[in-house]
Amino acid sequence: MPSICLCFVAHQPYRLRHYTFFDIGQSHDYVDDDLNRNFLSRIVQRCYLPANEILLKLIRQYKGDVKIALSLTGTLIDQLEQYQPDALDSFKRLGDTGQVEFVNQAYYHSLAFLFSMREFQQQVRMNRDKIKALFGQTTRTYLNTEMIYNNDLAAEMERQGYKTILTEGADQILGWRSPNFVYQPIGCRSLKCLLRNYRLSDDIAFRFSDRGWSEHPLTAQKYAGWLHRINSGAEVVNLFLNYETFGEHHRRASGIFEFLEQLPGELLSHPDFDFLTPSAATQKYQPVAQLDVSQYISCADEEKDLTAWHGNHMQRDAMEVLYRLEGAVRKTKNNAYLSLWRMLQSSDHFYYMCTKSFSDGEVHRYFNAYPSPYDAYINYMNIISDFFDTIMTQTKPTRKKADRVTGRRRAEKR
Repeated sequence: MPSICLCFVAHQPYRLRHYTFFDIGQSHDYVDDDLNRNFLSRIVQRCYLPANEILLKLIRQYKGDVKIALSLTGTLIDQLEQYQPDALDSFKRLGDTGQVEFVNQAYYHSLAFLFSMREFQQQVRMNRDKIKALFGQTTRTYLNTEMIYNNDLAAEMERQGYKTILTEGADQILGWRSPNFVYQPIGCRSLKCLLRNYRLSDDIAFRFSDRGWSEHPLTAQKYAGWLHRINSGAEVVNLFLNYETFGEHHRRASGIFEFLEQLPGELLSHPDFDFLTPSAATQKYQPVAQLDVSQYISCADEEKDLTAWHGNHMQRDAMEVLYRLEGAVRKTKNNAYLSLWRMLQSSDHFYYMCTKSFSDGEVHRYFNAYPSPYDAYINYMNIISDFFDTIMTQTKPTRKKADRVTGRRRAEKR
């Protein structure tokens, strides 16, 4: 019977304030502190504090039989330190149990791997150092932003010394194969890959509160029964969930916390089942096959590719301009500018610009303060225009070159 690998991913970006064309050159304050404080306070009260309390209780109750993984971004940790230190302490208490593995990711939840290897490596190192300082763990497992993955990423993470990498068990890479095994990324010797069982994960993440779903209501007993009936040849079932699933995406009244509290007991009622952290799973089980992923995959939407962030001309334009600024930003040797540029890299800003519709559209509207993708784009590009002017002033380029670029951008906003 398989082991259960349960990983919770927690991230909150720095949200941008309403920034108009007329603010360009007048204000260099891009972050909405009140909005960030209010969002985080709500999520802490609805999700982080009650979910952490339940997990801590379960770990103590089952005396080491319940093990989990947590992946926290630097932007979330920074905001918890600033606004909600009690919530950060509750994560520390979980870490102190010795039953929690902290999984690393890019500090700013960025798409830097697609555009700048230097920036990507620095953000991975920043997040690793933050986790080490706060929780005392040296991370051995890596989870890229939104599980974006290909062969090149696997090779890079092996070079960085990681032993385990997590990504989506997408149908286009698995075909007839099952996600419930350990795989070896092609070309890698030591790195092993765990694949998210997206059907079972999404039963909790997306369908739990859906009264139109044929399996509603989903109880812990019913869900554990599904796992108990998994083919006996399976080795590890990977349930990777956004932590905000609990209490935020699905409110307390839905029964989601009762589900979380009862699930371990229901699973462990079968003597052949156990919980493993990602690192423990890849130590216990050997790869059953190589995994060749030449094209990018992700955990987003039905396509499970990059189109959630890079699928229309607005998103591509915004990213192109942002990463084109890297050299100029670094040239200023100003850490405040570098931090601002990195804050603007969070994948959420581009996710808000997505123009997909139908079922995926509902997902893109969650945590989105913009009336439309076009409003998100205009707001972002107004900020980029002002930031560009500020950086160019610091680096003192020829006025002709600066006017040519900023003039074109501003004309597009009108």
